[in-house]
Formats: sequence, C-alpha cells, structure tokens
Amino acid sequence: MNNRLKQQLDFALEIDKEKNIFRQTHLSGHGRNENDAEHAWHMAIMAYLLQEYSNEPVDIAKVMLMCLIHDIVEIDAGDTYAYDAEGLKTQKAREDAAKERIFSLLPDEQKEELTALFDEFEAYETPESKFAHSMDNLQPLLLNNSNGGGDWREHGVTAEQVYGRQSKTRLGSEQLFEVVDRIIRENIEKGTIIN
Repeated sequence: MNNRLKQQLDFALEIDKEKNIFRQTHLSGHGRNENDAEHAWHMAIMAYLLQEYSNEPVDIAKVMLMCLIHDIVEIDAGDTYAYDAEGLKTQKAREDAAKERIFSLLPDEQKEELTALFDEFEAYETPESKFAHSMDNLQPLLLNNSNGGGDWREHGVTAEQVYGRQSKTRLGSEQLFEVVDRIIRENIEKGTIIN
C-alpha cells in the first residue's frame, strides 16, 4: 500500500471515533443522546433537501461536506453544549488543536482542503457557511421540539439563549428562521423554554 492511501485510510479510521462523541440533544421519539456523526449526517441530508430556502444560491456539495466535517474536531475537543458559557470560552482553542492533529493525518493537499473548508464554516462569511450553520442550528432544534423540549427544560435554557443562537440561522435562511421562530414561541408558551 502506498503512503498516500495509508494516510487516507488512517484518517477514515480516525474519524470513526466521531460516532462515540455524544451530544446533549436526544434522538426523536425520546431516544438516546445522538452522536456527532448522526448529527452531521442529518444536517447534510437536510441541507440537500432544504437548499431552496437558502438566502443565496449555494454549492450544495460544498455545504454538505461542511456539514459532514464540521464536528470531526470534537473527537479531541469534545462536544461543547450550545448554552455552556464556560465551555464556549475555550472551544476555539480546543478545536484548533484538534483540527491540526486530525486533518494532519491526511496527505497535505487534502489536509489543506478540509482545513480551509472547516475554517470557512467557522467564519460565517460565505453563502455556503451561513447555510451550513442554519442546518447546524435547525437540526437540534427540530429534535428537541419533537421530544417536547426536554433538553431545554433539563438545562433551564432561556428564550434569550435560544434566540441568540438561532439569530445566526437567519443569516443562512430567512424562511427557515420563520419556522424556528414559531417553534421557539410555541415552546415558550408551553414553558419548556424559560421566558
């Protein structure tokens, strides 16, 4: 086996560890906590299905790849809960170190390509990154809503926190933000999100 193929297969095996990183969000139907790989897969499919609602035209293959790689860094960095103020303070540093280690398993040009794609996602500047982030925000919101808002209730999440995170959904899709806004308002009325 040549070295390039060995590097690619080593990376493929390494990212299998993403299946062991569990999130705060539960699967629909009051299932177990979802893992990062399930989250990424779900986001990628949603991006394809919902691309017509993007504020701007997007390269959907690029969006889907962003969705699939955006949490690989959590193999080392761990999942940082969206409303964990302390964890968010160190998230970037932990994820940058993880990005360097994990993507360095690849041949140089693939490392550069995936690193650039990850950085583009994090920067929120392109239509693709904005739409991918809309999926990153919408996907757990849909799951949490399908479970009666249990994760919000368990963590005492406030409307200000949810709107703060979801305000970025609007950057990628005004139409999907309308759905998000309705879900948030319904959960405030039910008392699952603190007003």
